[in-house]
Amino acid sequence: MKEMIWDDTKAFLALARCGTLTLAAKSLEIGIATLSRKIERLEHSLETPLFLRFQTGYLLTDEGKSLLSKAEAMETAALAFSKSAKKESQLIGRVKVATAENLATHLILPALDHFQQAYPKLHIDIVTDIHTANLNRRDADLALRMVRPTNGNVSFQRVGTLGYGLYCSTHYQKKRSDANHDFLQWGEHYEHLPAAQWISDQLAGKEPILTTTSVATQVSACLAGIGVALLPHLVTQHTDLICLTDSPEINQDIYLVIQTDLTQSKRIRAVADFLSELVKTHQEQLRIGLCIN
Repeated sequence: MKEMIWDDTKAFLALARCGTLTLAAKSLEIGIATLSRKIERLEHSLETPLFLRFQTGYLLTDEGKSLLSKAEAMETAALAFSKSAKKESQLIGRVKVATAENLATHLILPALDHFQQAYPKLHIDIVTDIHTANLNRRDADLALRMVRPTNGNVSFQRVGTLGYGLYCSTHYQKKRSDANHDFLQWGEHYEHLPAAQWISDQLAGKEPILTTTSVATQVSACLAGIGVALLPHLVTQHTDLICLTDSPEINQDIYLVIQTDLTQSKRIRAVADFLSELVKTHQEQLRIGLCIN
């Protein structure tokens, strides 16, 4: 059996449904001679007669009747494929983005309305977790994170820097005249974080004034005057916290990470471009704080 051409199957279905070359050719918007060649080529490739030819029209042979449902199944699959491709090109659907809560809350969400106005049928699901999402397990389609991928089927690029500083409230600054700060620390399950390790070095074995498990709680504790915390500049911009000093040694690179098999998806690409441009536009706010030292 020779290789079959899908376009010839479309000709077969049209002729089976219309019954004449004239009507079938018209439905396909091709010439009668072209249609006739397609039918003959299909019969030749299948090595089977598909139609009985009469002056009044064409009737399916028994072989043709047995193949009709299979040809219709091929048509259904092709239409589904076409519909899916059209959906992709129109940027319809959902894209799951994994990122840190501070990036989601202070960077992505404030700009999300503008993105949704540009792509009203494309929706973003945001997954925030202190632990890194595993794109290989399909936890997300792409990620904006501060950990450089070292394995897995992913593509990534560095898009910016998240800067840190040592922050406190005005009330705390006034009541403390020395440099022996009351440090806020992360809980024991978060000892791997660069900020937690830096605070641990400063404590040098002393107990922290308070431990927490979220950036938001550390910001609130700082605002309450409880102590000082090492915070991303991004999360303090609309607060009354004071930056005592920059901590460039804690600064973290921001990476845009995408599952490699999704890099050509127009939906994924639209969201990836949105996130990348967002980081680049706000790079100064992300990286630099207004510190007094």
